[in-house]
Amino acid sequence: MNEPTSVSVLTGAGISTDSGIPDFRGPQGVWTKNPQAEANASIDRYLADPDVRRATWQARLESPAWRAEPNVAHRALVDLEHAGLLRALITQNIDELHQRAGSSPEKVIELHGTMRRAECLSCDLITPMEEVLARVAAGEADPPCPRCGGIQKSNTISFGQQLKPEVIQAALDAARSCELFLAVGTSLTVHPAAGLCGEALDAGARFVIVNGEPTPYDPFADQVINEPIGQALPALVKELIDAAR
Repeated sequence: MNEPTSVSVLTGAGISTDSGIPDFRGPQGVWTKNPQAEANASIDRYLADPDVRRATWQARLESPAWRAEPNVAHRALVDLEHAGLLRALITQNIDELHQRAGSSPEKVIELHGTMRRAECLSCDLITPMEEVLARVAAGEADPPCPRCGGIQKSNTISFGQQLKPEVIQAALDAARSCELFLAVGTSLTVHPAAGLCGEALDAGARFVIVNGEPTPYDPFADQVINEPIGQALPALVKELIDAAR
């Protein structure tokens, strides 16, 4: 592959499965196995149904993401950054494993927010998630905001919530200004994230997909790699870095 000097990367849940965090829409995905969990992921259901909130808080408390560590795919993207080739790292993930692997926070664009903070939906108070989960563990099934008593949730984007305008603009800028757009571990079925591929293509970027399953954007890609991400991504990054030397 001829070396681009500017690479923007879009990552989805598939890059974190080797860290022990299940994806959503893969064959063993959380929503594939339990479609009701996907239905309960909407902001309307969360606000309207205390049972949904209680179940969600319990799921947060027990999430394998708290024990997860970055894997070789996360670290490969750190190598890409250190080589001076990374324009931006756009992620649909909320686990912060990119930053924990060593990616610069200023390079990471978190489309869907982070699970490591909680927010009040009434007064916008932001609280470290570990503080709220300590209350759940102590017996508060649906802990209200400590300041105003409002409903709290993770500082993430649920179905029915709008992405923050400044975040989606940063992602659009990254997609439109790179020479190579690389989609890793994402089904490319959720918008506006999936639409970033089209933005990059329209701007003349080359487009490569690394994913375990086919995606709707495969016909438009210059290269599709349907191999385990933990093997394919480090090899691809090495190829890009070697070509730049």
